[in-house]
Amino acid sequence: MESTLTVVWRWWLAMWPHVAAATVLTINVAASIHAILLKRDTRSTIGWVGLIWFSPVFGAIAYAVLGVNRIRSRATQLRAGQARVTHALEPAVAQPNRLREAVGPDDSPLRSLVTLVGNVTGRPLVDGNTIIPLDGGNEAYPEMLESIDAASRSVAIASYIFDNDPTGKVFAEALGRAVARGVEVRVLIDGIGSTYTFPPITSVLANRGVRVERFLPTSVPFYFPYANLRNHRKIMVVDGRIGFTGGLNIRDGCWLAHNPAHPVRDTHFRLEGPVVTQLLEVFIEDWAFASGETLGGPAWQPVLTPAGTMLARGIRFGPDDPDIGRIKLVLVGALAAAQKSVRIMTPYFLPDDAIFQALDVAAMRGVQVDIVLPEENNLALVGWASDAMLWQALGRGCNVWMSSPPFEHTKLMVVDSSWAMFGSGNWDERSMRLNFEFNVETYDRSLAARLDERIAAVMGRARRRTLADVDGRSLPVRLRDGVARLLSPYL
Repeated sequence: MESTLTVVWRWWLAMWPHVAAATVLTINVAASIHAILLKRDTRSTIGWVGLIWFSPVFGAIAYAVLGVNRIRSRATQLRAGQARVTHALEPAVAQPNRLREAVGPDDSPLRSLVTLVGNVTGRPLVDGNTIIPLDGGNEAYPEMLESIDAASRSVAIASYIFDNDPTGKVFAEALGRAVARGVEVRVLIDGIGSTYTFPPITSVLANRGVRVERFLPTSVPFYFPYANLRNHRKIMVVDGRIGFTGGLNIRDGCWLAHNPAHPVRDTHFRLEGPVVTQLLEVFIEDWAFASGETLGGPAWQPVLTPAGTMLARGIRFGPDDPDIGRIKLVLVGALAAAQKSVRIMTPYFLPDDAIFQALDVAAMRGVQVDIVLPEENNLALVGWASDAMLWQALGRGCNVWMSSPPFEHTKLMVVDSSWAMFGSGNWDERSMRLNFEFNVETYDRSLAARLDERIAAVMGRARRRTLADVDGRSLPVRLRDGVARLLSPYL
């Protein structure tokens, strides 16, 4: 008589193919349902479902590893339960008569952009601001240091990179002097950006009594430019009254007067007026997330007193955005509103198909679209991937200009010499989808014209890139660039 163990073994031998088939079927069905319900792009959904069913097990594993958007899920989980910081801005909100005067009639394209950005951000366009463009570290750093030395209540700094180098130490000394005067000082540095120099600046700041925190400290113990969920924002607010923002990190390479070994050109901005409140709101949120401290009291109250006549609005965006993200809607809306010209400067240009289509449509409507990129990119993979994608803009009438060294890190967009946007965001998926960013839009013809002139000056010393140039790359170079392009969603 057969033992019970033998009977069970024979049963398993007979049944395991059916169990395996049922398991694979369950996994495939579950993965397909997930893709159908959560993937927004139809072609992507079809591709993933096809892979799941035509490559059993492997397809489901590939979808679980590569197809699920864990970045947004993790960002949403990290921010869950955190209160959104908003200050009352009603006295500063731009009124209809001011909109007509500064922007145009109710039915003008830029008025529709005002409405769009308001709906996207949920924050008002505020009046009474002054915004001054600053030429990199040569102009911005002395102004920032002077503001720190004049601070009487508070200094808030958020920077992706804050290096422990001569420039970083000058800032650390100024911040230490502010602390000694009784000023409340908070410095937030990204967890990756704080590791670009060793030892990091955090200990230098702490030794001077400065309260400093790192945003999402990472276990990666070295410079890693492709990490996700980074705080890429560059914000400084002094006494709730003066703000600085743009593309400028705190590092010696950006102070060209110091003749650094690796020079970087950039553009930063000094802001006064109610819009500074929106910079402060974002800093307070990020600081609370990183430190657990909620900043309040008189030291951290914003000043709403008018300081000029410019209309402006802050635009926060990042991986916790709903759906496709705020900044993509703003970019598409601005391109749709353009009637005569669009000028763009960005160090990293890897837009998705929707952005390329919006650029192409603007050019084909007769709008002059100029895109200024660095001739030599500091991230080789990004430069190669960008080269592989330029045909999408050049083939429809956009103009591409390659700026000569030093490396151009400026991030600007100007429409019709009437509307401008600046900040920390690049034209790539990393800024639009993977990192936390902050931009400012402004409706001021005088400022927009100055920024147009600034971009035109760079174009004047740049090399124009043509479709023939792109098509004429050698086969090995095209293959290299094409492989890099496959990584573009992650660069």
